[in-house]
Amino acid sequence: TFNGDGQVWFKIAEWEATFNPFSFKCYNLNGLTATIPRSISSGQYLVRAEQIGLHVAGAPQFYVSCGQINVTGGGSANPSKVSIPGYVSASDPGLTVNIYNPVPTAYKVPGPAVFSG
Repeated sequence: TFNGDGQVWFKIAEWEATFNPFSFKCYNLNGLTATIPRSISSGQYLVRAEQIGLHVAGAPQFYVSCGQINVTGGGSANPSKVSIPGYVSASDPGLTVNIYNPVPTAYKVPGPAVFSG
């Protein structure tokens, strides 16, 4: 089993925004695919998919789903980790953005950097 308490979470993928016109790369897709880096240690992990609804400016809505996996044949990488809750601040520009007016010309996905291995 995996204990999700404390600084044990790291990010393996994110889908950014596109511009002209503004949208998110994952908008209206039936599914998303991510690769678990081969360099992470073998063991039990929780995979956490998170979508943040930004349709109400200043009131982000978090939609989360988790699944437990067992990584075998892994490496010895030790990515930097964060705590959930606590990995983002309520004042993070990626959470307070108004996606309608003015239309964003830049957007940074909230949270830590992606660990690619």
